[in-house]
Amino acid sequence: MHLDDEPRGRLRQDYRHLHRHPELSMQEHHTAEYLTRALEAAGLETFRCGGTGVVGVLRNGEGPTVAFRADTDGLPIEEETGLPYASGARGTLPDGTEVPVMHGCGHDVHTACLLGAVRHLVAQQDGWSGTLLVLFQPGEETAAGARAMVEDGLWERAPRPDVILGQHVMPIPAGEIRHITGNAMALADSWRVTLRGRQSHGSQPQDAIDPVVLGAHIVTRLQTVVSRELDARRSAVVTVGTFHAGLKENIIPEQAEITLNIRSLDEQTRRRVLTAVRRVILAEAEASAAPAPVIEELYTFPLLTNDPDWTASIVEALGAELGPDQVMESEPLMGSEDFGTLPASAGVPGVYWYFGGHDAQTLAGEHVPMNHSPHFAPEEETTLETGVRAAVAALCRAFRAG
Repeated sequence: MHLDDEPRGRLRQDYRHLHRHPELSMQEHHTAEYLTRALEAAGLETFRCGGTGVVGVLRNGEGPTVAFRADTDGLPIEEETGLPYASGARGTLPDGTEVPVMHGCGHDVHTACLLGAVRHLVAQQDGWSGTLLVLFQPGEETAAGARAMVEDGLWERAPRPDVILGQHVMPIPAGEIRHITGNAMALADSWRVTLRGRQSHGSQPQDAIDPVVLGAHIVTRLQTVVSRELDARRSAVVTVGTFHAGLKENIIPEQAEITLNIRSLDEQTRRRVLTAVRRVILAEAEASAAPAPVIEELYTFPLLTNDPDWTASIVEALGAELGPDQVMESEPLMGSEDFGTLPASAGVPGVYWYFGGHDAQTLAGEHVPMNHSPHFAPEEETTLETGVRAAVAALCRAFRAG
């Protein structure tokens, strides 16, 4: 397919508007209103789902129902791209902290590309038959959005699809597609652990139970879970992301807090690593004569698995559209996505792939801006056009294959 000047201009307009106006997870109110207006103007039926999620339905005769999902939330990052359409938005985290907001993971790209694909299919309805279901999902960054839509009755309110598709922009060459068959993105668990001690003056450690020392031992010991307890042929990552304690240098504090992120590529490894992490935390507390720590689950991302048969079919269509040399197989990623919640909850296959967002000059630089970087700025023209062409090619193949 080829994008003419008018659809290309609208695509760029959508992208720049979304980039300039990001919103935090589950707070995408302006974004939802913008998408609802755009879908209804294109002739789709719409409804809100999961708070700030938007669902669009286009019925075009007999045939399969094919769903395509795009995520819509931004991140608490202060943008440093220098783009003329850079975000200056502010938002408020659930704990009340005011933060800058940026589309630092490309969700504005995903959303704009899906809008572009919708408009193309609306204009070319004689080229396909079936029901198009578009899912603009909030809260991907916190793993809350897909679950919220399902719990809000998504599959009772929308036509149940035969397959669900999705894509993600990545720091690889613009115009390229990467795909993975089977387990593609990791399970992820995040915990908050409150370590409890006994407060005392810094000169009287004998009267204290020091949660800072306890936390330091936990952080160190956790580094052995993967290196010494896991078969080297299995993959997992254990990260201590934050460590907070105390208010003054001469006070041994009452408590400390750490947050953890644990990733794995299969359920057996996940259970083993989580069990080991919990054991280390509790055992180190007992060794320090401290009360049992409080362990709270912050969020859990599901495993993202690509259906082998559908993946092969979609990859063939992407190669036919973009050129087979532009479509390459990749290794599983330790990053996580809640996309997998949607096909799993509907009991249907899913296919999810990646497309490039950086030009050669950016990729040749000393520091390539990765997703979640304040400098993440996808190359605009090729990236957007590739995202639309990939989405349309995949959807059209799914309508024929279904």
